[in-house]
Amino acid sequence: MFTQTWKKYLSIISILIKRSAAGPQTLSTNFSDFERAAGGRKIKFNFSNLQLNNGRQNYGEKLPPVATDLIQVLQENDAIATMLKNQNFLFSMGSDMLLTITNNTPVADAEEEVVAADAEAEAVAENV
Repeated sequence: MFTQTWKKYLSIISILIKRSAAGPQTLSTNFSDFERAAGGRKIKFNFSNLQLNNGRQNYGEKLPPVATDLIQVLQENDAIATMLKNQNFLFSMGSDMLLTITNNTPVADAEEEVVAADAEAEAVAENV
């Protein structure tokens, strides 16, 4: 239902996911985009505590359709799915239609990933 709407914002969300390592990032979305996607149905567009650990939603968590469609769009995009791996993100959207993206990955884990990625890049460069 909201897949096309989220795809409209996908490139901006991608940038905000990258920037979220420095602190919470926000995106102001347009209410009328989601209202049109709902097809006249009365649906709440706000959600909170949408946690993605390693790119996956916590099991047993009941989310509104707008949140589940966001997860689907993020997981379908290869570049974003790669960014979400080995990370812990929190997404929320209030009634003001402000999407907030917070990276809750522990700093030690993030530093270890950078070191591992650098080592992997050096190994690939040596083989070329």
